[in-house]
Amino acid sequence: MSAARRCGPPRALTGLFVWHLPKPAVRQMPCKFMHCCGVANKRWITFQHLNFLKRMYVTQYNKDLSQQAKPKSDPVAPPFLEKKHLGQEKTVLREIRPVSPLHPPLSETPNRNEFKAVNSAAIVEDLATAVGAESKEEKQWKEMKLQLDDLPGILARLSKIKLTALVVSTASAGFAMAPVPFDLTCFLLTSIGTGLASCAANSVNQFFEVPFDSNMNRTKNRPLVRGQISPLLAVSFAASCAVPGIALLTLGVNPLTGALGAFNIFLYTCCYTPMKRMSIVNTWVGAVVGAIPPIMGWTAATGSLDAGALLLGGILYSWQFPHFNALSWGLREDYSRGGYCMMSVTHPVMCRRVALRHCLALIGLSTMAPILDVTTWNFPLISLPINLYISYLGFRFYRDADRSSSRKLFFCSLWHLPMLLLLMLTCKKSLIEKEDKSELLS
Repeated sequence: MSAARRCGPPRALTGLFVWHLPKPAVRQMPCKFMHCCGVANKRWITFQHLNFLKRMYVTQYNKDLSQQAKPKSDPVAPPFLEKKHLGQEKTVLREIRPVSPLHPPLSETPNRNEFKAVNSAAIVEDLATAVGAESKEEKQWKEMKLQLDDLPGILARLSKIKLTALVVSTASAGFAMAPVPFDLTCFLLTSIGTGLASCAANSVNQFFEVPFDSNMNRTKNRPLVRGQISPLLAVSFAASCAVPGIALLTLGVNPLTGALGAFNIFLYTCCYTPMKRMSIVNTWVGAVVGAIPPIMGWTAATGSLDAGALLLGGILYSWQFPHFNALSWGLREDYSRGGYCMMSVTHPVMCRRVALRHCLALIGLSTMAPILDVTTWNFPLISLPINLYISYLGFRFYRDADRSSSRKLFFCSLWHLPMLLLLMLTCKKSLIEKEDKSELLS
């Protein structure tokens, strides 16, 4: 109370309570506070003054109130939960830890196992790098060395040996159906010359279609596409087949057969091949190419173009439409990818309609054979079941328009043609019957 009496009563503050403070320095705080108020030249006390006094009181006169950072003690886990916590920590570490697919996880206990795992991971990584390098080398262009042992197989694929065999068989059928005595030497020369001409035409066809065959799954493994032989070798092989083939047909058989062979090579390489990328007319041109070999066989035996030769050519002409249209129906994606203009791609309805039309035409052509004095009347009767069956499959293909019906029609055409030609050969009129008929007419 003496300190308060010495300072005098405050004028600005009313209702002030004085507490009993234990320390003398603290007791002097009201005097200092009033002294600050007097120094302020009778200005109003602001919030800054109060805040300043509070800070001085906390830091200087009552240090027990200052906050001190106390280190946090580690939690003590019960002994029966210790293993559980350790297992959880390990599980979390395994989930967060990045694992490479090529490296196996390292074991955590022995160092030897870790060393072995590191070595095995390094070996796996080296193997993966080697495999990647090999695959990259396979994708790169590289020169292929030609082995002499592989040359016959490559040339056989270049000449489309299966198609060539079909061409030779149809020419042989035309030779056998001719109403003349069978000449073995002429038959062999005709077969060899026709086969050589077909090999030449197929080789030139593959030479022209290399950039387009590479886009098709069916033709991407051809020798010229894969680079197994050079284009110069392919052209040389075609020339070495065409020249002796036409020479054999012209000099060994007759000039008419040689002219038909040369015309067929020109028609296949210079008309049909480029037309495949221009118009669907290529199918009709290709059918003419396939109809010429039996005519060549007939002319090789007789030396003239007769009605029987045209009949055989007509049968081969009509047979090719169900055969090729059914084949191209399953290859529409390939033909469109290669840029070929086929009926199955651009005119699918016409493709099926033309196939059915020529299936029915085979029945009519078989009926014309005895009328043209090529076969007996037994041939239309015994050939009617197989002609009706292929016509039924052609109708199914026209109606369903799916891969299953087209596949059935295609496989039927593979055995229908040799069966039809064999039946025609068995029903062929003998030479004696024709001589007797000619004598009666004379």
